[in-house]
Amino acid sequence: MVQKLMELTNLDGVSGDEQDVRNYILDNVKEKSLKYCIDSMGNLIVKCNSSGQNPLKVMLAAHMDEVWFMIKDITEDGKLKFITAGGMDSRILPGQHVRIGADKVPGVIAQKSIHLQDREERESVVKLKNLYIDIGATDRKDAEKYVNIGDYAAFASEPVLFGENRLKAKALDDRAGCVVLLELMERVWPFELYLCFTVQEEVGLRGARIAANRVEPDIGIVIEGTTCADVPGVKEHGQSTVLGKGPALSFADRTSIGDRELLGHFVKTAQEEKIPYQWKQTATGGNDAGRIQTSGTGVKVITVSVPCRYIHSPVSVLNINDLENMKNLVEKALGKLPSLEGGIKK
Repeated sequence: MVQKLMELTNLDGVSGDEQDVRNYILDNVKEKSLKYCIDSMGNLIVKCNSSGQNPLKVMLAAHMDEVWFMIKDITEDGKLKFITAGGMDSRILPGQHVRIGADKVPGVIAQKSIHLQDREERESVVKLKNLYIDIGATDRKDAEKYVNIGDYAAFASEPVLFGENRLKAKALDDRAGCVVLLELMERVWPFELYLCFTVQEEVGLRGARIAANRVEPDIGIVIEGTTCADVPGVKEHGQSTVLGKGPALSFADRTSIGDRELLGHFVKTAQEEKIPYQWKQTATGGNDAGRIQTSGTGVKVITVSVPCRYIHSPVSVLNINDLENMKNLVEKALGKLPSLEGGIKK
């Protein structure tokens, strides 16, 4: 699972151009001879094998896209001006390596050297308008040989295993969820299970609503990467999640409220199976559960997340044990759904 996750994070899949990630996942799907479809938005929906013992219809969702940049202008001296999408902190951007366009043109995000900044510039938050991407071009005409206005760019960051069972990589949000779905793909389930690899989550949860309207599930389970704040200077009550304490369950966030019956089922499963878990301590942000919950005539939803330090950056960090426990918790909880009388009713 870890090797697949590293391979997935090494791919670029920005919102609206998730093709490389989707193709990687699709290769795995085709090996299992499972039914699938790719909708007009680009969502990949896979139907797992089912014994048909239970009429329940379940949707597991993980998004393929990552935070990204788009080239909006090329200056006369060949520098690239850009916009961001997906909620990035501009303070982390100077000095970061990026890949631009289909040809993966290398570049570095830069700004005026600190030696040349006045006092106000040095003491203020980095402004996006003052940043640019340097691809080594001599002028605008030279830069246009390699990139075009409107090209996407993504962080260029290689995955690295380090420390005590840690993985550093870009796009752990949400390639971690994608790899869990791949792990659950091989089983025969007693109910209809649809694995939905969604698009454009980072720019408004757009793909999930389309996928949910197609599947029309009774239950939606979103597998995510979430914020982790177990770092110096953050008091315990402000730590949204803690690395190494297991997957996080969410009561609510800005887009959805977790179904109490589902939450209870996942907690009971974790306790019975002795799988560590934690509650997400903040209600900020949102994910595909928000659109799935309000699709069709309404869907019961729950979000299960792996804690990721430094999320939405090129150096996100997760604990591999948390990832494995997230997979185990979802698998065991799904396996016990048929034992609930009549399934989980709407």
